[in-house]
Amino acid sequence: MQQHWFTGPLASFDTETTGVDVETDRIVSAALVVQPAPGAAPMATSWLADPGVPIPDGARAVHGIDDARVRAFGRPAPAVVAEVAAALAEQARAGRPVVVMNAPYDLTLLDRELRRHRGTSLAEVTGPAALLVLDPRVLDKHVDRYRRGRRTLTDLCGHYGVELTGAHDAAADATAALEVVRTIGARYPGALGGLTAAELHLRQAVWHAAQARGLQAWFDRSGADERVDLSWPMRPARCGCGRRLSPDHECEVAA
Repeated sequence: MQQHWFTGPLASFDTETTGVDVETDRIVSAALVVQPAPGAAPMATSWLADPGVPIPDGARAVHGIDDARVRAFGRPAPAVVAEVAAALAEQARAGRPVVVMNAPYDLTLLDRELRRHRGTSLAEVTGPAALLVLDPRVLDKHVDRYRRGRRTLTDLCGHYGVELTGAHDAAADATAALEVVRTIGARYPGALGGLTAAELHLRQAVWHAAQARGLQAWFDRSGADERVDLSWPMRPARCGCGRRLSPDHECEVAA
């Protein structure tokens, strides 16, 4: 019997941070959860980082981690981001899909932390074995496009009947996102079950771009100044002039 991607081994990644700007904010905690099969006990690895900057009140109110805690128990950010990236690279080498809720946020922020602290990128750490990403937000919007309402992780857990205990704890959120993705796959096998994880990764980039264009059109019609990035699963790095950076971290001068 053919095994679908949603019945096989999956990993899941999540972060808690100092804010929502992927270019300037920092990782405070991170978790990687691995589950070999549906119903199996998930195995979680967690990190607590001292981000090197004060944690704003708004971020602390969300995840409950304050400056005193990271100073007492957190490890230096350069060491933490290197270990997190190495753990993701291990998933890539194993060919194990990684669930990342709103991937362009967490993966981009990790990439910028690597550039800031280690002088390297996430792509350089993972090497030729690229990550296979499953984003519950993109998948849900694709299979149930016209459903009204918000689509945060809490909302998706409620819609798909997944228990979320300890929201805004990185390990709890990663575990819940993993279960949401398994449930989406099982509920929509006709739309998603026939694809491999690699095929699904490529399709999600296209689906996300279409979803982002639709959101941008809505912002434009409403007169809002919001700009929606079409990139998935990670936003390209840019230099100060606005151009993309090459894999060698050099500005790609326009032809």
